[in-house]
Amino acid sequence: MQEKIVILDFGSQTTQLIGRRIRELNIYSEIIPYNKYPFGREKEEGIIGVILSGSPLSVYDEGAYRVDIPRITAAVPVLGICYGAQLTAYTYGGNVEPAPSREYGRARLSMVDANCPLLAGIDPGAQVWMSHGDTITALPEGFEVVASTDDVRFAAFQAPASAGKLWGVQFHPEVYHSECGMQLLSNFAKGICGASCSWSAESFIDSTVAQLRETLGDDRVILGLSGGVDSSVAAVLLNRAIGKHLTCIFVDHGMLRKDEFASVLRDYECLGLNVIGVDASDKFFADLAGVTDPERKRKIIGADFIEVFDAEAAKITDARWLAQGTIYPDCIESLSITGTTIKSHHNVGGLPERMNLKLCEPLRLLFKDEVRAVGRALGMPEHLIGRHPFPGPGLAVRILGEVTREKVSILQEADHIFIKGLRDWGLYDKVWQAGAILLPVQSVGVMGDERTYERAVALRAVTSTDAMTADWAHLPYDFMAFVSNEIINKVRGVNRVCYDISSKPPATIEWE
Repeated sequence: MQEKIVILDFGSQTTQLIGRRIRELNIYSEIIPYNKYPFGREKEEGIIGVILSGSPLSVYDEGAYRVDIPRITAAVPVLGICYGAQLTAYTYGGNVEPAPSREYGRARLSMVDANCPLLAGIDPGAQVWMSHGDTITALPEGFEVVASTDDVRFAAFQAPASAGKLWGVQFHPEVYHSECGMQLLSNFAKGICGASCSWSAESFIDSTVAQLRETLGDDRVILGLSGGVDSSVAAVLLNRAIGKHLTCIFVDHGMLRKDEFASVLRDYECLGLNVIGVDASDKFFADLAGVTDPERKRKIIGADFIEVFDAEAAKITDARWLAQGTIYPDCIESLSITGTTIKSHHNVGGLPERMNLKLCEPLRLLFKDEVRAVGRALGMPEHLIGRHPFPGPGLAVRILGEVTREKVSILQEADHIFIKGLRDWGLYDKVWQAGAILLPVQSVGVMGDERTYERAVALRAVTSTDAMTADWAHLPYDFMAFVSNEIINKVRGVNRVCYDISSKPPATIEWE
């Protein structure tokens, strides 16, 4: 059984960062809803420790999320972060009240208990990041303060031995601004929980292949390929596990990048995959006619994607499973514990019963950089592993407003110039994701001494590590001038190019 640290999600925007930091220590972590904890099954599940996340709620709210902390600490060590710490204090009889002013931003630890195992190697003066509107004003009986800042007396605390191995911090060790954050998380996961730090891409492959063989047996599996990193890695992983029992289907919805359908099919042939290419573009364009709402576009594309697969699955009479390259950020953005959808993903949310296929998602718990690490460990070529993420709905969500063949053709040309330029200038691998967006506006221009009234294109390039947060890429001005000139001169129907300099959050990487 794979040992793991479980993060109980109370709805914080940084819950995913906690999971990532633990994985950076070569320790497997898993994020689960606060109300889905497997009480009494810690050994069977391989749980060696639990972290309680932050939350947008207050512990004294009527609808506050709660969990039976004493029951967890009876089995494994627990660390509460922000709301998790406040919930811990509140549960054991401490006081939590609204802070006189919101405690947000950098702070420095003015006092650190050198004997506290959670704070080993952390000295006074270390920078931490605060982000909370409530604060602990009194600790429960027997609890000890082990760290303070000038403004927050109970910045960290530990429970008495009678309560089990239990700690809480009101700051956020998972964010980069907490300089001692990784040390603290390492102290908890390694020193307190005793993690062996044996999780890696290679160990993931070994355990996943074994699990796939056990689960799938000799069943036929159909895999939906998109041409991107996620589905490609999923295909190679499944191919290693079940070989000839895997049939891959690559659907062309007509909104891929320029010449991508043919080039990707060639790549898959080189990987030894059994791939069926399906041109279903007529259906997708017909169903998208007149649709402008981004969520409706995503839903239509997702439904059509399933329908195409349904038709193909009917031809493979012994198919039992549909595999997808779903990864962790897809699941996180599609639905959080608070019930707030950031944006729906066409490969998240289950399958219609009529397909009579079960769902297989071998990469569902991996972040994008981890998927790439697995691909490299599988021996896949670098040009496939290093491909930028590309949305499942393709250029449909990079065309604001109605999607037509004409608009797709325009955007394909502009996007091709941008991406080729990034490669030619040696910038492609320095950017996490890039693409062009066709805006629903026209602008006045002058070309050849004549007035024009044509379309505007926005370019988007970001840097990131896991797609959960992203910053706009600071590309050279001379490169941007070159690309703008190339697009305006060579793409008929475009006379203006803009560059998107918004970060995520508050924006998302895609415009729709």
